Amino acid sequence: MEVLGLGLVVALALAFAVTNGVKDTGNAIATSVASRALTPLVAVRTATVANLVGAFLGLGIVEVLSDEIVAQPTGTGGLVVIGSALAATIVWNLLTWWQGLPTSSTHAMIGGLVGAALVGGVPVLWERFTVSVLLPLLLSPVVGFLLAYAVLHLVMRVCRHRRPDRVDRGFRVLQTGSAATLALGHGLQDAPKAMAFMVLALEAAGRHSGEQVPFWVAAAAAVALALGTSLGGWRIVRTLGRGLARVDPPRGFAAESTAAAVLYVGGLGFSMPLSTTHTIAAALTGVGVVRGRHGVRWRVFNDIAAAWLLTVPATGVMAALLAWGLGALL
Repeated sequence: MEVLGLGLVVALALAFAVTNGVKDTGNAIATSVASRALTPLVAVRTATVANLVGAFLGLGIVEVLSDEIVAQPTGTGGLVVIGSALAATIVWNLLTWWQGLPTSSTHAMIGGLVGAALVGGVPVLWERFTVSVLLPLLLSPVVGFLLAYAVLHLVMRVCRHRRPDRVDRGFRVLQTGSAATLALGHGLQDAPKAMAFMVLALEAAGRHSGEQVPFWVAAAAAVALALGTSLGGWRIVRTLGRGLARVDPPRGFAAESTAAAVLYVGGLGFSMPLSTTHTIAAALTGVGVVRGRHGVRWRVFNDIAAAWLLTVPATGVMAALLAWGLGALL
């Protein structure tokens, strides 16, 4: 029974990585497609390769996610908790993708894991969770917004005496690199989330111990994320690239480069699990408001913000109900 449960949870973790890739493709390519720096096909292929490579750079985040949110689940009950969290996260990812809302898979994962743990009798490590996970998640969009705003002002100052058409051509070239850099940051931040679920499941089943992530876990999560990315996420591209703010090459470069910088510093420097979705959306808002009040479509922003606020409680309740139901059956 436990072996079957472990297999199901690993399969769910890989399905989560695929949905993450499908949904979050828009985060990496929306601005470069909207500004016509890259064609949609080239953008998706670039993001796919970058996600695959980036997945192996964020292994330090796996330890934080698997050790700093809940105590180690054990046995069949622990697998129920992990599986319920995954199922709730996948459902939320698909629902919000269908609506074209760029919500955070990280927040969905956390809500699901905490909700299932509370019902499944697994202690939530509130103090560690607040310091290592919650605060970085809350601060990163603020930093992304402010940095993007500042970088765009600097770009405008440097380029104020140059011909607009030449500026646009130059930044289209630069966006090729910034889009790939952001996609790499997405890989290093989001692949570890699926890896963390698999590590928790292996430890619950007594099949793994220690801090090192098994190579097959890292490789499987990387391939699953890249597969999802290759399928595209055009609903999210429309929302971020055309719905939230009007993006030209300089603004796209400013948003992508600053969002990538936040993801790299957080992930590589401090092993902080950050939300790619929240960071790039905040950066796009930052470059949008440089145009003034009408530089951002606030109705779209409000829809995105409402979905963000709903993510943790929604996945928490879904995971709690699943954990309760499965616990009663088993």
